[in-house]
Amino acid sequence: MERVQKVIVVAGPTASGKSDFAVKLALSLSKGLAPFIDGEIISADSRQVYKGLDIGTGKIIEGETNGIVHHMLSVYDLDEEVTVARFARDCSPIIEDIFTRNKTPIICGGTGQYIDALIYNTQLPTVAPNKKFREELEIKNSEELFEKLSIKDPARAHVIDKHNRVRVIRALEIIESLGYVPLQENPKLKYETEMYIMNPTRQLLRERVVQRLKKRFEVGMIDEVKIVMQRGYTSGDMKKFGLEYVTITKYLEGTITEEEMYQELTNKTMQYVKRQQTWNKKYLSFAKVIDVKE
Repeated sequence: MERVQKVIVVAGPTASGKSDFAVKLALSLSKGLAPFIDGEIISADSRQVYKGLDIGTGKIIEGETNGIVHHMLSVYDLDEEVTVARFARDCSPIIEDIFTRNKTPIICGGTGQYIDALIYNTQLPTVAPNKKFREELEIKNSEELFEKLSIKDPARAHVIDKHNRVRVIRALEIIESLGYVPLQENPKLKYETEMYIMNPTRQLLRERVVQRLKKRFEVGMIDEVKIVMQRGYTSGDMKKFGLEYVTITKYLEGTITEEEMYQELTNKTMQYVKRQQTWNKKYLSFAKVIDVKE
């Protein structure tokens, strides 16, 4: 009898404990009675895929993996463009290899588009990045970009996070090439999928975010950003690497104070957490919610 291809997904907002939970889950699977339930983790994080973005992205370190194999960490150089379609294409042989070795892929991450690209049977547009067009868009503020998208493709604007400049610009880039962004209606799961959503309280999440930022500064997050800046990246260029890199670069460029940097990081991280939680509601029909107490 052919074995059913099964994946496990661990989703949740930033600082919710996804990585630790995924490792514990993989360890529990590896102690099972049959070899095919061993787990290997695939990171579904749009920033952890980059080399050199370690502290600011909260990338799991060797001492925390407990020997569990992790994939899609530090795969691409900083100057590479990583679209959802490229991520899915590069993950496909990894997932198939894990199945071939009679093990279970555990997809872990906070980037909803990356998770969806791996678990749903959808066709993703493979439009190449258009540098000149992007430069024209970068001078516009987020409100202008979203308004432009709303006019060009109201259906896509209805479902996109209007605060995510990277995604909005990518949508406009696809429209520039194809005339529209292909929408996937009622996507079907590729595999038998078991999903867990980490669900700490809002108060606990904020405490964790503050504690995590403090720890990251202590272990050298500012120095990490300086190294990225040495490659010629400004605060504007850092948008694709996330708010930590944008905000700290603004501080190092002298446009905000240290106090403003801490405040902006905390507030914007919590705003991002809220958007992640909204995205994860779409999985509630089949996911198991893990209430995190501490």
